[in-house]
Amino acid sequence: MDHKYAVGKHSKTAFQNATDNSKYVELVHSGEDYFLRLEKLIAKAEKEIHLQTYIFENDDTGNRIASCLKKAAQRKVKVYVLLDAYGSAALPDSFAQDLVQHGILLRFFSPLFSLNNFYIGRRMHHKIVVADKKIALIGGINIADKYHGTTASAPWLDYAVQLNCPAAKNLQILCSDYFFKKGSSKKIPPVLHSAGSALVGILQNDWLRRKTEVCDAYTNAFIHAEKEIVIVGSYFLPGSIIAKALKKACKRGIKTTVILAGVSDVPLVRRATEHLYSSFLDGHMRIFEWNKSVVHGKAAVVDNKWSTIGSFNLNSLSCYGSIEMNVEVHSGEFAENLRADFEIVISQCSEITKGSLRQRAGIFNKLGNWISYQMVRTAMLFLTFLPHLRLLQNFRL
Repeated sequence: MDHKYAVGKHSKTAFQNATDNSKYVELVHSGEDYFLRLEKLIAKAEKEIHLQTYIFENDDTGNRIASCLKKAAQRKVKVYVLLDAYGSAALPDSFAQDLVQHGILLRFFSPLFSLNNFYIGRRMHHKIVVADKKIALIGGINIADKYHGTTASAPWLDYAVQLNCPAAKNLQILCSDYFFKKGSSKKIPPVLHSAGSALVGILQNDWLRRKTEVCDAYTNAFIHAEKEIVIVGSYFLPGSIIAKALKKACKRGIKTTVILAGVSDVPLVRRATEHLYSSFLDGHMRIFEWNKSVVHGKAAVVDNKWSTIGSFNLNSLSCYGSIEMNVEVHSGEFAENLRADFEIVISQCSEITKGSLRQRAGIFNKLGNWISYQMVRTAMLFLTFLPHLRLLQNFRL
């Protein structure tokens, strides 16, 4: 059974059994699930749309969403699109000009060289769409065919959350702040919003603006875990703070499971992660590799009470370099739904044990993993140091 079908079947059952929380906070999967919701959100917008994403590609999916945005602009909806200049560098000028000509306000975040700062590591990495301060999609899903899937390939494994609660208003304020370069989001404290019986918070991570809310939330959740931690982690190379919290949780006997990439769009990072497998297993962590498509999800459940989904990878680049945004959900119902989804994914994964690791751990494989780890750690150090070199005193995006 492929992942797309299995998750879809689970989601339908969960929806039928859900309580009123499903009206306010809904788990969303990569693939048609996400993009149908996105089209509906754009089509129903009446006043204002903010779309902010790392990657927007000129492919079938990108053109499909661009068409929806242009129709919204023709209805006199104010449409603001903020794309990362590096992540969306392949987007043709003609594509961008067409959006602008249709009345869409488009801006690219942080070219590699800017007037006041030299940015390489600091990227606008979050993936958010919000309409009319009422409904939002937030997660790790970019606008591209690989997140939607094609007839030839399954969508990358990823998640988002649809919010229909006061948190959407908070999210739109943050999006407006980044688009118009107001710089006021650093003054906005994290707030938990009511969403039925759930509590929902929007977490920012932007080290340059002294925002470390996502990193702190992960760390605190791991420190206070009582029974279980389950993580879906793309580009999984936790820094010292989060790694320490995870190791302590394992030592306390907390059942810790990670779902990692067997197939990756960045093989060097996947091999760097594999270099750590032995230490993970020695710490009694269970490791599962997903091989049906690329793992791009960034999500976790702790004790079936607390969940988070967003753009934040458990590595130093997300902690100290990029601008990230996650949603945290304090809800047993939502956590159980997400945990059940993880279990379906795990059932289709390959478990990595000490025995299976020995079978693949030849001397050249070990050496390659070690070299990959050293290269990736050095690159992350370089990329997270440069954003904080201020060439002039004035700060701007």
